[in-house]
Amino acid sequence: MAYTIADLFEHAVDMCADHVALVCGEDSLTYTELDARSNRLASFFAARGVGQGDKVAVYCRNSIECVEAMLAIYKLRAVVVNVNYRYAAEELRYILDNSDSVAVVCEQRYVPVLASALAVTPAVHTVVVVPDETGHDYGGVAGVGYADALAAGSPGRLDITRSDDDHYLLYTGGTTGMPKGVVWRQEDVFRVLGGGIDFYSGEYVTDEWEIARRGQDQPAPTRFPIPPMIHAASQWGAFQNLFAGGTVVLEPAFAPARVWQLIERHRVAIVLIAGDAIDTTSLAVLVSTAALFSESVKHKFLDAFPNTLLIDSIGSSETGFGGMTMVSKEQHQSGGPTVNIVKTNVILDEYGRPLTAPGSVGRIASSGHIPLEYYKDPAKSASTFLTYDGVRYSLPGDLARIERDGSVTLLGRGSHCINSGGEKVFPEEVEGALKAHDSVFDVLVVGVDDDRLGQHVGALIQARPDSDVTLDGLADAARESLARYKLPRSIWLVDAIRRSPAGKPDYPWARKITQTVRPTQSRGQFVSGGSR
Repeated sequence: MAYTIADLFEHAVDMCADHVALVCGEDSLTYTELDARSNRLASFFAARGVGQGDKVAVYCRNSIECVEAMLAIYKLRAVVVNVNYRYAAEELRYILDNSDSVAVVCEQRYVPVLASALAVTPAVHTVVVVPDETGHDYGGVAGVGYADALAAGSPGRLDITRSDDDHYLLYTGGTTGMPKGVVWRQEDVFRVLGGGIDFYSGEYVTDEWEIARRGQDQPAPTRFPIPPMIHAASQWGAFQNLFAGGTVVLEPAFAPARVWQLIERHRVAIVLIAGDAIDTTSLAVLVSTAALFSESVKHKFLDAFPNTLLIDSIGSSETGFGGMTMVSKEQHQSGGPTVNIVKTNVILDEYGRPLTAPGSVGRIASSGHIPLEYYKDPAKSASTFLTYDGVRYSLPGDLARIERDGSVTLLGRGSHCINSGGEKVFPEEVEGALKAHDSVFDVLVVGVDDDRLGQHVGALIQARPDSDVTLDGLADAARESLARYKLPRSIWLVDAIRRSPAGKPDYPWARKITQTVRPTQSRGQFVSGGSR
């Protein structure tokens, strides 16, 4: 036994057998039932030759079957490949090919897309189809129905000894190119995302049964991860509860009214979202992970739910959990989001030297429990996982500024930095300030070509219904927190800001809009690929 996902879950089964593990719609499973069903699927895959190190793609929305499949794969010492269910056939083909997947668990609605991808991914030899209401036929895919796969397997646990070195693979959202697979040791990712370190005290879990024992008498509070399971925050939000005897509520599609009904019905205590996504007395904690809360949404939420704790939590596929801040009604934030980072994170300058002086800007670096590499990408691995003075760091490219109280303000990826008249402008800092405007629902900031300045700040704005957004109004709202050169000189009003299912901004889409569409408003000299 080891600090692996499968072992930690099985410990919870042994200690919390009759606790409710999963709820989705009208269906629910106890820990014993979930264990037996995932054992059946693991047995089925084993009979198909799937074993240690093999990659199995999970191509489903959030559901009981999705979680069962992940557990089954880890029980075999195989590796889950997280698939964005919004991919087109070519994107799916890339993921299956790049990951060397040999099997796929696919929700029935996505079979037509899978069929197109399988035509050029011959390594995939097994497909298990999860039924849904669409009624799609298998379209030439030689798939096995999910119920048939379970029936073919055994409910008993396989005789397998797992290792802390078993792999966990997470494909990034692809915001800066095609998705890349980040490879972790399972113990390392458990330490930084699964509860293996108490980040309040810094103490390590030193007994693999400790979390399950604690959950036997005091189960983890009911948790509702809303973002898709393609996102690490949702996966580990679920796993944390499944290690600790708690209940996980799942919902395949996001619908605001439905979310609140589920929170009330199942007495959900902790909700995980990705940014500004969404009388319930059970809700105690609301956590945002991939995209932090804007200032305006924080205060509107706390006005409505004054007894709920809001948490901004940061991290990445390459670092795991990086830090967080508790949000209160009295807290005011200017510019980018500000958080307290964990002890294993530092801010490094371009030469790998730690920075400590307030006002310093550098790269956020994580040490200790960090990934092994990017899957099949040695060049990207060499540029992200670096060693300075004998310490190995993960530096995915996020920049931050050190504040006087030791916290850091996040400034985004350096690749998105705008150079305006020789001054550096970080999009996330400007976005945070613009969201303070009552009429702004969402915003992305990008650099726009400018004959005089090189680039100037441009903003794509999704306004709130029946609201009026102007350059002057934005400048008035942001002037107290932003220097003049950081204020937008052009805005584009759009119907919706495009983000990934995990809430990550689509900056290439935003830049394309600024290059091909005339701005709604602009001032000063302006150059764009669009009509004037």
